[in-house]
Amino acid sequence: MRVLDVVKAIAQGLATTFRHLPDRVTTQYPDEPVRLERRFRGQHILHVDENGREKCVACFLCAIACPADAIYIEAAEDLRPYPERIGVDIRYARVYDIDYGKCIFCGFCEEACPKDAITMGPNFELAWYTREDMIKHKEDLLVTRQRVSPHLEIAP
Repeated sequence: MRVLDVVKAIAQGLATTFRHLPDRVTTQYPDEPVRLERRFRGQHILHVDENGREKCVACFLCAIACPADAIYIEAAEDLRPYPERIGVDIRYARVYDIDYGKCIFCGFCEEACPKDAITMGPNFELAWYTREDMIKHKEDLLVTRQRVSPHLEIAP
């Protein structure tokens, strides 16, 4: 009798499993676009304001908040008049590097930023051949230079 109870329990468990199997569909990437949720955390984006000036003021809060120590920043001062400046403030990030070999895509950097200068974008196609290529510099992270994959759609 006990053996029949075990077999019945296994059969019920397998029935539940098989009921849920047809729900999953494999996306045929890159032939079909990948659907990403709005909260997806992909490659970082450094934003600029409406005049094209960098929003980052090199406050180092993102680097401090990063648990993986993946962000490296060097600050500089731009004492030129406002219309000629690189950033929105006198202080700006001369060097802004993110090491994707260390990054765990936690999103703490974007939460720590008081100027909303850094966010995590939808780009998920991150593949490199060497460790040196895993380090993305400011020029690669600026919103004006980023390439977003044509093979994705953002969920509403």
